[in-house]
Amino acid sequence: MPVTLAYHIYPCGDHAVTIELGDKVDAVINQKIIALFAYLKKQQIKGVKDIIPAYHTVTIVYDVVLLKKQAADITVYEMICEHIEKAIDSFATEPPTTARLMRIPVCYDLLLAPDIKSLAALHEISIDDVIRLHTGKTYRVYMIGFLPGFAYMGTVDDKINTPRKPQPRTSVPAGSVGIAGAQTGIYPFDSPGGWQLIGQTPVQLFSVTKEEPCYLQPGDDIAFYSIPITEFEKLKQL
Repeated sequence: MPVTLAYHIYPCGDHAVTIELGDKVDAVINQKIIALFAYLKKQQIKGVKDIIPAYHTVTIVYDVVLLKKQAADITVYEMICEHIEKAIDSFATEPPTTARLMRIPVCYDLLLAPDIKSLAALHEISIDDVIRLHTGKTYRVYMIGFLPGFAYMGTVDDKINTPRKPQPRTSVPAGSVGIAGAQTGIYPFDSPGGWQLIGQTPVQLFSVTKEEPCYLQPGDDIAFYSIPITEFEKLKQL
């Protein structure tokens, strides 16, 4: 039977609309977002160029010029909203899918974890405690953003919940694993960044040569496990 969703639609610039299902980071809301995202993709709404899921929103980017030719007595925005509302109204329950469990190796060696020592000191715990706490939970990928393949994951244990650095680095190595508040994430490329860096993974997070360029997807479950730097170097060469 159809799912009843409490939602709000609003414009996002002149060629996109956003569907909002809430206003907080919440696993239940995010699961609905991902299910709605998948459903809307299947609808293949004419004129839609991209569909982007986030924590509690789905943004739909559309072709203004194409849709303007079809619009009669209404605006393109009104037209796309009608299509979206019809799709949401017909959004049917489907058997829940099992999230992928992705195991990610991380080397927490000080050579690859420039902030782990200060983070441990800030929380008055040992570096081993930081590693134990970070690897002791399964994290949900809430969204991909900032960079292609950058997965925002949560939530970290309160004992290692740490704000971003006050002054971002101009260069963070690809594969760096960081913490920002209650979130953890992995930098897919060398880039500027302000997250607290506690390790590095040899896993490639993004590749344009693959059918699915992003290694991680919204809705995935992530389990980190610790590896020594010797194994990190071997895996890095593969």
